[in-house]
Amino acid sequence: MKTLLLVEDDNHLADGLSISLKSEGYQVVHVDNGLRVIEELERGMFDMILMDIMLPGVDGLTVCKRIRNKGFRLPILFITARDQADQITEGLLAGGDDYITKPFDTGELLARIQGIFRRQAWLSAKDISGETYEFNGRKINFATFEAEGPGGKFTLSRKECMIVKYMVERKGEVISRDDLLDAIWGYESYPSSRTVDNFIVRLRKIFEDDPQKPSLFETIRGVGYRFSE
Repeated sequence: MKTLLLVEDDNHLADGLSISLKSEGYQVVHVDNGLRVIEELERGMFDMILMDIMLPGVDGLTVCKRIRNKGFRLPILFITARDQADQITEGLLAGGDDYITKPFDTGELLARIQGIFRRQAWLSAKDISGETYEFNGRKINFATFEAEGPGGKFTLSRKECMIVKYMVERKGEVISRDDLLDAIWGYESYPSSRTVDNFIVRLRKIFEDDPQKPSLFETIRGVGYRFSE
C-alpha cells in the first residue's frame, strides 16, 4: 500500500481527496501548510507528495526546493490553478514531477498518480547497462540521480534522468519535442515544448564541454533533439 502526503490548505478539498484516494487503496496523510512537510518526511515514509502551489506561509514551489535540497527524491505532483502557467514550468524545473489544474475529477488525479509510479518504475528498470550509464567520460546513475560531467558531480532531478534515459535508449535517433513530452509527462495536456528546451539547456550545462556548442544533446532545427556519443 502506497502512502501519499497531501499538502492542501483547503480542508474541504483535502477531505474529499483523502476519501477518494483511500477508497482506491492509498494511505493519505494530510497537512494544511508547507512548513510541516519536511517534518512529516523526516518522521514517516511516503511514496508521493500531492502539493498545492498556493499555500499559506510558504508556497509549494519553495517547499519543493527545500525537499530536494534535503535530499528527498520522492515524486511531487503539484495542484495548481489554471492561471499559474509560469509557476508550473518553474515547479517542474525545481524538481516537481507532474501537475494537475483545478478543477479536476478524481479519475484524472488517479491517472496522473498511476502515470508517475509507472514512469518511476521505467526509470528504475536496469535495461540499458545496469543502474549506471557511462558515455564520453560522463556518468549518470538512474537509481541515485547522481551524474558526473566536465564540471564535476551533480544531482539531477527525476525528469532530467528520464529525459537522458529516453534519449539514450534512442541514441542517434531524432526525437521530437512532442515525443519527449508524451513519454516523460505521459498525457496530452502536457506543458509547452519550451519546458523541454529548458531541461535540455540544463543537461547541456552538466554534460557538454561547451553548452553553447553541444555535441551530445544536439538540436535538430525545426524537429527536436538527438543524443549522440
